[in-house]
Amino acid sequence: MSEVDYCVVGAGFAGLTAALRLIQAGHSVALLEARDRVGGRTFTETRADGTWIDRGGAWIGPGQDRIYALMNEFGVPEYKQHNDGDAMMIVGGKKHRYGGTIPWTVSPWAVANLGIGLASIEKMCKAIPREAPWEARKAQEWDRISIGQWIEKNSMSTEAAEMLDMAFAGLYTSAASETSLLWGLLQTASAGGLTFAISGKGGSQDARPVGGMGALHRPMVAALGDALHLSQPVRQIAQDADGVTVSAADLTVRARRVIVAIPLAIATSIHYEPMLPVDRAFLHQRLPSGAVIKTSLIYDEPFWRADGLSGQSAAPGSPATLTIDACTDTADPGIMCVITEGRAARRLTQLDQSERRALLIGELVDRFGEKAGTPQEFHEQNWTVDRYSGGGMIGHAPTGVLTEYGYTLREPCGRIHWAGTESSAVMCGWIDGAIRSGERAAAEVAEAETVAVA
Repeated sequence: MSEVDYCVVGAGFAGLTAALRLIQAGHSVALLEARDRVGGRTFTETRADGTWIDRGGAWIGPGQDRIYALMNEFGVPEYKQHNDGDAMMIVGGKKHRYGGTIPWTVSPWAVANLGIGLASIEKMCKAIPREAPWEARKAQEWDRISIGQWIEKNSMSTEAAEMLDMAFAGLYTSAASETSLLWGLLQTASAGGLTFAISGKGGSQDARPVGGMGALHRPMVAALGDALHLSQPVRQIAQDADGVTVSAADLTVRARRVIVAIPLAIATSIHYEPMLPVDRAFLHQRLPSGAVIKTSLIYDEPFWRADGLSGQSAAPGSPATLTIDACTDTADPGIMCVITEGRAARRLTQLDQSERRALLIGELVDRFGEKAGTPQEFHEQNWTVDRYSGGGMIGHAPTGVLTEYGYTLREPCGRIHWAGTESSAVMCGWIDGAIRSGERAAAEVAEAETVAVA
């Protein structure tokens, strides 16, 4: 049995950060990760030629102070996301090429309706208390309806409904009917509003770390040294008056306290002794993740740029739900990222790889021309079936969950503490939120032990 001051479960950014801050404070730590790699829902693949692909979370933006602080700590620079050129949106079966943020070639009525809808969402976000959204004056009302129901009620045309669905519900890689309006408001309010959440330049997709998220993973892992244990899925956490015993695949750790930093849907797979408080246990059962596949297609060059296109496109319900230019800072080679979400991702999962490849390339040819038909390489990451993520990109709450169980998101259960981006009051759902949650949990366990000693 290994004996340490603190144990951390999960080596995504939340767990890596919690373990790092505790070690920097002079504590002994065991960080247990089920996978054979770190990063959790971020995953950087480096090719033989040095080109890198982010298979998971990749982007950063203004106001995400904690990830920028981590990048500064380890000397990782940023580069700006390519946004020059026109974007594309397929609405009502019609393709619209446009500059700016809104496809003005859609009917004026739909554009006006979209503007009113976005303004309404921003107004509701301002009424959300970040630390306790379930205490908002209209929390009960907003938690009774789904995002889909709100869109249906506030849309006067099919085109407006499709665009609102893409902008708001699309954040959760699930059907709009599956996500509580209150959860949507919580998450977007935590970032300052929907405009930031869906924007490129100046928004949540403003920039990327040079070298991908792996450029941060590597120095963090080096700093952790032998505290990191890979391929150690945790089976049981037993707590008593003096500490916790954490049992993994072939390692048992004894610690004063434990930080669980894994998606809530996966946290249900751990046996807790004694059982967790009922409301916390029920929260685990009620915060699922969505379905998403992230595919990277590599070309000789980013040909779409020469054609005056940014590489960004959106088509709700399509196998290529979203596309975005995913080139590295050198723009060599050309990398196009395709994100398939929700029902489309579940359907794509049922096909074999050759069928998925043909379908996605066909979508790209339709949007970007024949040059899109001959990628050099095709890399896909199906988070939908990832055992230790339980889906992607982030968890979401169906109706009625937050007002009943939301208060347990960050509340410790005895010697068990919680981290993960979904638990962050700021930048909930982003990598920055995961880092914030790890720092919070690290401070929390250290303070709890200080109080206990006093």
